[in-house]
Amino acid sequence: MQLEFVPVEEFYFVLTLAVRTLEELVKPGLVEQVRSRLLVECGQPSTVAPGKQNTFNYVFRVQGVDNSPASGLVVSISDWQDKLRLSSDYGWTLDPERKPIRTKRYSQRSDFAQELRSHLQVWLQLPINT
Repeated sequence: MQLEFVPVEEFYFVLTLAVRTLEELVKPGLVEQVRSRLLVECGQPSTVAPGKQNTFNYVFRVQGVDNSPASGLVVSISDWQDKLRLSSDYGWTLDPERKPIRTKRYSQRSDFAQELRSHLQVWLQLPINT
C-alpha cells in the first residue's frame, strides 16, 4: 500500500460521495499524535475549514490496492469529536447518476481497515493498530 497525499488545491476533485467511515479509533492522545505526525509528514491538511468537532482531514490516493470496479481508491484520515476517523471509498463506487453503490469488495472493508491501520502504524510510527 502506498499513500499519495492530496493537497488542498486538489481535495475537492478527489473526495467523492462514496467515501464512507471505515472505523473510529478511541485512544487517549491518539488524535493529537496523528495530527502532529501528519503535519510533519504532509504539511497542512487537505481541508481548509477546520471546525470545533473536526480540526483536520488528510486525504490520500491509495496505490497498490485493487478497488475495482472503481477506477481509484481514496483514504481520509481525520478527527471527529476526539476520535480518529479512518474513511475510504473501498468497496463503494458511484453509479451513472453519481449515487454511491456497494461493490463486491464491500464485505472486505474490515480487512482493508486492518491493512490501513497497519500501514499507518509503520509509516507514522504510532500505536494505531489496536
